[in-house]
Amino acid sequence: MTIETGDSVSLEYVGKLPDGTVFDTSRQDVADAEGLSEAQGDRDYEPLAVEVGAGTVIEGLDEALVGMSVGDEESIEIPPEKAYGEHDEDLVREHETEQLREVLGDEPEEGLYVQTQQGGLGEIVHADDDVVRIDFNHELAGETLVFDVEILDAN
Repeated sequence: MTIETGDSVSLEYVGKLPDGTVFDTSRQDVADAEGLSEAQGDRDYEPLAVEVGAGTVIEGLDEALVGMSVGDEESIEIPPEKAYGEHDEDLVREHETEQLREVLGDEPEEGLYVQTQQGGLGEIVHADDDVVRIDFNHELAGETLVFDVEILDAN
């Protein structure tokens, strides 16, 4: 059976950067080997169920599944515009340090994550006595991604 838009698919995957750094996987053995199990706590590593074309996975992966078949194993390279987009400087916002300190109730530090009232998540990428810069881009924005996928089932 060739996978088409609208099909339900079960797949195993390993998501990595072109340099081989693994950032996500459905495979427990890979998660253990790469240290993801420890970092991600209670997560269950199991096959991913996807309705092809429903937009539940990034666009490039969704598109790549069409035409594959059960048992296929492929390595798919996905450019930023079909993944999490290019890094957008408009999503890096500046705030006065004193004002943000009052909101957080603590000292803003580089590397900390903050959440907006609307649910947006941003990383503090700069903090000094006057200004704090928070980056609201997805952590993989601007990155080409490589997904090694194995199609387990489709219907």
